[in-house]
Amino acid sequence: MDVDASFRERVLALVARIPAGRVMTYGQLALLAGHPSAARQAGYVLNSLAGGSDLPWQRVINAQGKVSTHKVGFGDLQEKLLRAEGVQFDAAGRCDLPRLLWWPEEETDAPPERLL
Repeated sequence: MDVDASFRERVLALVARIPAGRVMTYGQLALLAGHPSAARQAGYVLNSLAGGSDLPWQRVINAQGKVSTHKVGFGDLQEKLLRAEGVQFDAAGRCDLPRLLWWPEEETDAPPERLL
């Protein structure tokens, strides 16, 4: 799937709403943006923001509760920004995803299996 403008806009609008100290997963973001199988494409949208945007791109992590931006050079920055918001990581680099995962109010009944 190519990243079309409407998908990009929906992804960015969702990211803008994630509260400080909370996270979403790439899969969850893609699902809520209308393309459940486009987690990687949601990541591409966010890669264009890292380090140069006021949007809280750092609040999107992978479904294992880890930062996955080390391979593109933003992992340390992302972890630092999340720690500044109170997000803690264990020795394996995971945060407490069940506790920190944020769903928009209109999606509060979403079951956990939908975040992949």
